[in-house]
Amino acid sequence: MRDHPRLPTSPGFWRSPLRGPWFTSVLGLVLLAGITVLFVTGLVSYAAYNPGLARVNDQTPDKGVLGFYLFAWPTDPVWLYRLTQGVHVTLGITLIPVLLAKLWSVVPRLFTLPPARSLAHALERLSLVLLVGGGLFEFTTGVLNVQLDYVFPGSFYPLHFYGAWVFFAAFLAHAALKTPAAVRTVRGRRRPEAGDLVAPRPDAPTTSRRGALGLVGGGSLLLFLTTVGQSLGGPFRRTALLAPHGTADPGGGPNGFQINKTAAYAGITAADTHEDAWRLVVTGRTGTVRLSRAQLLQLPQHTASLPIACVEGWSTADQWWRGVRLRDLAALVGYDGDPPDVLVASLQRHGAFRRAALRANQVADGRSLLALFVNGEELSPDHGRPARIIVPAAPGVLNTKWVARLTFGDL
Repeated sequence: MRDHPRLPTSPGFWRSPLRGPWFTSVLGLVLLAGITVLFVTGLVSYAAYNPGLARVNDQTPDKGVLGFYLFAWPTDPVWLYRLTQGVHVTLGITLIPVLLAKLWSVVPRLFTLPPARSLAHALERLSLVLLVGGGLFEFTTGVLNVQLDYVFPGSFYPLHFYGAWVFFAAFLAHAALKTPAAVRTVRGRRRPEAGDLVAPRPDAPTTSRRGALGLVGGGSLLLFLTTVGQSLGGPFRRTALLAPHGTADPGGGPNGFQINKTAAYAGITAADTHEDAWRLVVTGRTGTVRLSRAQLLQLPQHTASLPIACVEGWSTADQWWRGVRLRDLAALVGYDGDPPDVLVASLQRHGAFRRAALRANQVADGRSLLALFVNGEELSPDHGRPARIIVPAAPGVLNTKWVARLTFGDL
């Protein structure tokens, strides 16, 4: 049955003349570079949430030694998260045709019989299952997250985080075994090809292998051009046809820029934010103060030009924010010197990141504000009125909207 030409377990079943060591090796080397960048920028994105600071920031509390690399996320340059997450998402989508072509090029090996010729061969096949399954899982969950389509069970954060470690471990093992041979194959491309990937009875070619690579590259370029605009912003946003935030800026006026979560979605009502009802509660070393919006306006006001960048890869252009510095609010409750960490609580009653923690270096930065205005006008309800956090280089979810309470101190 293994040699029956109508079964995928037979070498004669696979007739494409494009398959071969050179085609597979070129795709593999592209993925070697691309997936390494994806993994590094993914880890950087996780560090940007400061998960070691407080449980409210930590979406993977059982990570253990996998959090060995975590570090305090900086506030300079202000576009840091915009760059790293933009690269992560755009590159991931761009590599999809390369990944699919690579899987197509080696699919005969998945049907090789017997499944295991030895213990070493069995371990190699198991690593391939983890590699292929992990790669498809990571790319699929990543694309679904970018599209804000959470159809997978559980939270995206632990699924993607743990899946990345499993996939990358298998990827490293595979790369260590195959990269030297792949480099030799690409360098010696003029030699006749042989091996289990070469069809014993190939069909007549309709294109060359270089033409097939051109088709894969063209698909990747098309995905790049229809995605990258959501990270670049400005006039390029109109080119991001495949991104949920790739259209022109919503609405008009000073508040006409992207958001993920509306006030209605978060359950914020006009009664919650009315000036007669809303008070900002600030707690620290010397006790608690309650500030109305009018009292906040009497405090020194500062401005900062900062973007918002989100985990889905989209970002805004720099917006002009005006409000009270976080370090000045810390001084009101006894922190006249270096301010401590702060726990920020929103009026939002449910959902992820209705509370978030910021590190002391973020609080101390003079551009970190409790913003009351944007681009010269009051914040709209969807942008966080009556007050929101804006911090340079922080992921969008840490720029809490509809702020109700600030608690300064060790977290």
